[in-house]
Amino acid sequence: MRTVHWLFIVSVALFISGIGFIIATARTPQAETAVQQAPTLAPVASVKQIMRGIVSPAATIVFDSVSTIVDAKGVTENQPRTDEEWAVVGANAAALIESANLLLMGTRPVDQGDWVKMSKAMADAGQIALKATEAKNPEGILDAGEAINMTCDNCHQKYQR
Repeated sequence: MRTVHWLFIVSVALFISGIGFIIATARTPQAETAVQQAPTLAPVASVKQIMRGIVSPAATIVFDSVSTIVDAKGVTENQPRTDEEWAVVGANAAALIESANLLLMGTRPVDQGDWVKMSKAMADAGQIALKATEAKNPEGILDAGEAINMTCDNCHQKYQR
């Protein structure tokens, strides 16, 4: 009887340790996944290329999307009217935000002071425009245009060569 009791205890111990081993190995991939780092990206475009290729065209679309024209024909109010037109303005607002992120990558920052502040200010101004497009608010686009223009002027005053 003693041998049967001893075999039972050994069997239970092996069973419990086997369950523990399965649980431990099942959790290992989850822990490794959480530790993985984002891939390192190497900047390709210069600041001038980002300005000419992304910032300037995107800012122009945001600026031109809402306007008032007064001429001999009268007053004409321009603004996005369809969902597609609002989506185009929103995509360009998002491009401004992302270009601010690009200006902070790698060796692009000229300094860690005003350059960073001005890039973040451009992203904030782009956020104002993006939120205005989501709300389909032309007045919000005008406010965003003023903020975008101010960030551009401030940065160009200090850094443009």
